[in-house]
Amino acid sequence: MRLITFRIAGGSRLGVVRDQDEVVEIAEPGDMQSLVDAGEQGLAAARAALSSSKATAHRLADVELLSPLPEPRGNIIAIGRNYQKHAEESARKEGYEPQPPTVFTKAITSLTEPFADIAIDPSISDQIDWEAELAVVIGKRGANIERRSARGHIFGYTALNDVTARDIQNGWGGQYFKGKSLDRSCPTGPWIVTSDELQDPQSLGVRLRLNGKLEQDGNTRDMIYSVDAIIEWVSKGMTLLPGAMIATGTPDGVGFWRTPSQVLHPGDVMETEVEGIGTMRNRIVSAARD
Repeated sequence: MRLITFRIAGGSRLGVVRDQDEVVEIAEPGDMQSLVDAGEQGLAAARAALSSSKATAHRLADVELLSPLPEPRGNIIAIGRNYQKHAEESARKEGYEPQPPTVFTKAITSLTEPFADIAIDPSISDQIDWEAELAVVIGKRGANIERRSARGHIFGYTALNDVTARDIQNGWGGQYFKGKSLDRSCPTGPWIVTSDELQDPQSLGVRLRLNGKLEQDGNTRDMIYSVDAIIEWVSKGMTLLPGAMIATGTPDGVGFWRTPSQVLHPGDVMETEVEGIGTMRNRIVSAARD
């Protein structure tokens, strides 16, 4: 199923996409976090709405898609340098050997909608970059999760663009949290695809187009740590809660590590695509202060 949070007539609602052009409302639970918390009962409610002829339905084109999980449970957990070629491109630029993947977090206030404009303020950062990623939504609480059991803890998957202020990220000894947490800079969506529908997260194309030009063209099979391995590692000594979101890293092709560096400017349009999930489209606009 493709589960969405959407706005229509001024209100935020929970829904499931039917066919390619219709949204069916899920009356209860009333929001995505509650649906995740409800486990199988929540999924059953979504399936019932999907098959009902009496459920309220809308044309997909008539609703505004919001972040599917607007407020994940806790900061977004993120994995850095999880694709070998991306680890190598960043290492070349900074003059060191490739390092193993790292774990950091992003503020939930960084999230924005899958088709929202992203405002950049040059007085805060003038080195804004893109990072297309697969994100995982946890559905079952757990700590010290074994790799072989990891899939049973996944609720679903979504696309994420980890838009990053490189000058902040790389400044003052390394500020990943701050550089990746600018308000409303991180689109997710366009929906969450449930884990039963997307059974193999290790064979998905991850792409980003900038102004129509393909800049990132990776595949999750090239991850250093697979989704299962990430869940095993992150959960060691640390409980993962239903509604937690994990960004699994970006393939090579980001702008900043190129020679010369390439960064985003007002008017640029990013299209972030994860195979089997969907495509987001976000335009960069100026938030320059007079």
